[in-house]
Amino acid sequence: MELFDLYLALFLAFLKIGLFGFGGGYAMLPLIQHEVVETHNWITVADFTDIVAISQTTPGPIAFNSATYIGYTAVTEMGFSSFQGIFGSAVCTLAVSIPSLIIMTVVCAFFARLNNNPWMRASLSILKPAVIGLIAAAALMLVNRYNFVDYKSWIIFGAVFLASYKKVDPILLILFSGVAGLILY
Repeated sequence: MELFDLYLALFLAFLKIGLFGFGGGYAMLPLIQHEVVETHNWITVADFTDIVAISQTTPGPIAFNSATYIGYTAVTEMGFSSFQGIFGSAVCTLAVSIPSLIIMTVVCAFFARLNNNPWMRASLSILKPAVIGLIAAAALMLVNRYNFVDYKSWIIFGAVFLASYKKVDPILLILFSGVAGLILY
């Protein structure tokens, strides 16, 4: 495969992922896997699993991190240089972000026109409690018997719950959690 053809295929695949991947990064993972593993065979399932793990640990949205890593890996696995792989990363990251950028630009322009409209303000004020409810529902879904199997889980839950009310420094919380993990597990 020619390098330009590979770049074009990567761009179109990630443009499609960015356009049809609703629901955020984790909701996009099956679509990303379908495109890069099953349709184009750019990477293996094992590589995809590694990419997801790496993308979770690096800062930024998982879809962008995955696109960046997949672009590099797909190009270098085809025998091209590391520099060409870096350009493949840029192509994939740009392609996955273009749909969001265009949609948000249009929505912001539309919203700016209607910002002072009383109907728009009423609609947004109605949505605020709904958003809070959705976030609370997602949090409550995590509180189940599979996540709290022993006393250690309850200790960690209680400590995090208390820390959220006491405004503990996040760095200290991370360090404390690491030490607690070493001791308890």
